[in-house]
Amino acid sequence: MIKSKGQGFVFGLIMSYAMAIGMEIYNMAINFGGFDAMNYHVLVEAFKEALYMGLFVLLFSYLWGNKIGERFMEKHTTKQDSPYICQLLRQAGTVSIMCPTMSMVATILFQIVMGGQSVMALIPLFIGTLLKNFPMAFFWNMFAAAPLTHWLFEKIFVRN
Repeated sequence: MIKSKGQGFVFGLIMSYAMAIGMEIYNMAINFGGFDAMNYHVLVEAFKEALYMGLFVLLFSYLWGNKIGERFMEKHTTKQDSPYICQLLRQAGTVSIMCPTMSMVATILFQIVMGGQSVMALIPLFIGTLLKNFPMAFFWNMFAAAPLTHWLFEKIFVRN
């Protein structure tokens, strides 16, 4: 359990990079020919992009992602609900706002600025990016990034 702002920052940093790394590997694999073409080059390129994309995740999660995720959880749970159910609903709410946010960032950065696509194509490109990324973001968060983050956080801060 997070007990200070410093611990909250460390938790957010771990979670942001766990999400960024997973999503970058996913997108790089698709861009380099699919999962059957996965190799070390794909992983290296994904880690390079995750270095700066993780900062975007951290920034936007602190600006609004975490707050909206918490409100989503509060709206759909009661005080009698299991803390685990509350955690899952908070994660779902956070992914529901962070995936569109990061899909917009990725669309602008990779397809418009670096990819040379027209700004006029922003909306359809964004929709395509969001549809591609949302299922992965949801399941990656629920079954990989969040459990890993909680485990690492406990190893760092919980002392017996």
